[in-house]
Amino acid sequence: MADSQPSSGSSQLPNPLPRPDGELESLQRAWRRPTGWRALTVVNNTSIGLLYIGTALLFFLLAGVLALIMRTQLAVPDNPLVGHALYNQLFTMHGTVMMFLFAVPAVEAVAVLLLPNMLGARDLPFPRLSAYAYWAYAIGGLVFFCSIFAGLAPDGGWFMYPPLTSAAYSPALNADLWLLGIGFIEISAIAGAIELAVGILRTRAPGMTLDRMPVYAWVMLVFCGMVIIAFPAVIVATMLLELERAFDMPFFIVERGGAPLLWQHLFWFFGHPEVYIIFLPAAGMVSMIIPAMTGARLVGYPLVVAAVVGTGFLSFGLWVHHMYATGIPPLSLSFASAASMAVSVPTAMQVFAWIATIAAATRLRPLKTPMLFILGFFFTFVLGGLTGVMVAVIPFDLQVHDTYFVVAHLHYVLFGGMVFPLFAAFYYWMPFISTRALSERLGRWSFWLMFAGFNLAFFPMHFTGLAGMPRRVYTYADSQGWNALNLASTVGAYFIAAGVLVFLVDLIRNFRPTLGSGAGNVWGAGTLEWLPTDAYGVRSVPRITSREPLWDQPGLAAEVEAGRHFLPHAPAGLRSTLVTSAVDAEPDYVLALPGPAWSPLLAALGTAGFFLLLTFKLPMLAGAFGLLAIVSLWRWLWDADTGPDRMDVDIGAGLRLPLTCAGSGAHSWWAMIMLVMVCASIFGSLVFSYLFLWTASPGKWSPVGSGLSWPWMSAALLAGSSALLVLAGRGLRQGRRSRLRWSIALAITSMAAAVGLEALAHWQAGLRPQASAYEASVYALVGWQAAFVAFCGLMGLFTIARSVAGRLSLARRSCFDSTAILWHYSVAQGLLGMGLIHAFPRLAG
Repeated sequence: MADSQPSSGSSQLPNPLPRPDGELESLQRAWRRPTGWRALTVVNNTSIGLLYIGTALLFFLLAGVLALIMRTQLAVPDNPLVGHALYNQLFTMHGTVMMFLFAVPAVEAVAVLLLPNMLGARDLPFPRLSAYAYWAYAIGGLVFFCSIFAGLAPDGGWFMYPPLTSAAYSPALNADLWLLGIGFIEISAIAGAIELAVGILRTRAPGMTLDRMPVYAWVMLVFCGMVIIAFPAVIVATMLLELERAFDMPFFIVERGGAPLLWQHLFWFFGHPEVYIIFLPAAGMVSMIIPAMTGARLVGYPLVVAAVVGTGFLSFGLWVHHMYATGIPPLSLSFASAASMAVSVPTAMQVFAWIATIAAATRLRPLKTPMLFILGFFFTFVLGGLTGVMVAVIPFDLQVHDTYFVVAHLHYVLFGGMVFPLFAAFYYWMPFISTRALSERLGRWSFWLMFAGFNLAFFPMHFTGLAGMPRRVYTYADSQGWNALNLASTVGAYFIAAGVLVFLVDLIRNFRPTLGSGAGNVWGAGTLEWLPTDAYGVRSVPRITSREPLWDQPGLAAEVEAGRHFLPHAPAGLRSTLVTSAVDAEPDYVLALPGPAWSPLLAALGTAGFFLLLTFKLPMLAGAFGLLAIVSLWRWLWDADTGPDRMDVDIGAGLRLPLTCAGSGAHSWWAMIMLVMVCASIFGSLVFSYLFLWTASPGKWSPVGSGLSWPWMSAALLAGSSALLVLAGRGLRQGRRSRLRWSIALAITSMAAAVGLEALAHWQAGLRPQASAYEASVYALVGWQAAFVAFCGLMGLFTIARSVAGRLSLARRSCFDSTAILWHYSVAQGLLGMGLIHAFPRLAG
């Protein structure tokens, strides 16, 4: 196929001479994979990606088993197989596991596995963060799922609406497990998104400008932005509901000024973008697979990228789409309805681009399994999109709301829009990671069973919904007339299970994982992930000149394997990759990567234990696990950013680059900016909650306190802490270590005193968090600021410790820069929060 592609130029070898064999040996030593028990310490993206995908598939199978039990219960009327209490747990766990433990982690997992190779990098920029995110997800997810065997599984639906899930109606621990478990798992997803975003922006191969990035990289960049903005809303929702359940802070209790509708706004601000968070990566996979399978370049690349960005943007205007029946004013509903229809335009642009690419193929090729799954995706997703336009029409939605019509629509969009492309990706990229490709014969059986079974299972649900069958009912009477349709749906569910079983058999028979090159570029694709690899990734980091370098640069694979491109060795015996500029991808510096370590696993274990033990009201034991997490993180970060202040290394083509970087050019600086975006999104959700609750009971929001003297003192202390940190930075630049240390220590004291004075003033003024939603909201904002005091205090102490140990200098100052970024943000957030708390009731009153 490569011969049929036009060539736009040579590979522009940066070093035409063969490299010495010793360089290859140094790479192999530096990237050697740990064995035995130490295999649990692995951090490279290939191993973590495979673990991630395997765990996500496990949750897919477990959720599928729950679905089969539910469908068996509904196969016939008045079925005594499952009681209503267990059925409530089954549908809650099925939806929760599919959405939170399979869908988002699965697309992140594929990105962790593929993106570094697709970008021409050796690994992601924070390998231990990837390991931490995986272990946190695996440990937390498995413990959460096992709650169903102890009768502690949540039973309020995967959206957990209060007041059904409040302490008054769900006093057991079931809801707490969902709230703390899912909030924790979302933190893991955000960590993964930050890792991927920095990798896409800063570790691309030289020459891979933004307009040469693979579409999949663009999609994952938008995905990361959506996760960073959307997921904090559900974290705030779970935090507020858990505070209500544990400490009687009435955010959702109407009698004390709360509003259950607040939960729906926060949840669906996350929940509807999540549909596109799941769909867009699957669409990116389709955009990569179709050109390889047809031998034609993707038609309309700029328009496809614009459509991806547009979809991500419009998806944030759709959350009210789920709330038509809640009494929201008609004007607001009309905007949501318009946005729900408008989002179909960029989605249609991608579909037409894929069809045009297939039509542009110069010759017809045999239909392989990946293309079968993609054609199945076309059919099911487009049908789901059509029903999506139907439920965007307000009068129709009011009729089918909470019926099986919505269940059918949801599964056509999610299963059709994500699962079929994911299975296409498994069959397409298996030769990338396995020495044997999957079977074409078994793949066809798997597809037809899943495709036929899916449509048999879910198409009849449109009619059961139109006939009035409500969602989440565990049985129905024979007189309802839904018997035949429900039986057909159950038979279809078992066909889906058979198709998945065939896939598992194929996987067992043929999957032979390897850290090096798998079966090879069997599809003749043009992107970089098909370059020869080993445990260290690519032998040398190539310079590229087009979007399909393997098509346009003849001999590139041989040149890379011979070590004739950039960074063909392990400088100073370290794992490393090349950091390039964000826009035009020119070499910037060499990033030394950390190797295997126990600290990510222990930190994940400590974090998971802290959240889960809090659920069971064991604060002392939870504190011990929290301490384990802090100590592990401290140990993990202690070895970062070490070495000589200036060390330049040869990367090929006569170029020498530093083995370190500080300031805004550092990858850690970019990661901290993204973390601040997450924090700002959480704070924005808290502010929204405060203002929304004011609309529920505006008359009760009168300013309480003894004037404005305390707020001004607190504000002065906050601003003073920021000024002290600026002074500490000046001390670092001037080499005055004592000034740096005492300035940071005073800054910690000043920030803590500011929050302490604020909390004390509210308490002395008579505000109690249990009294009303207003007072609970005040303490939620103050408590969030107190959490930042703790974070900044730990980071400040860490910076002081590194200074004392001689590990902090002007060139090696990443920990100070990170502390300063979060510190100044915390001060700005604190001042805004105080302004809201003290000024808004006075202005609104």
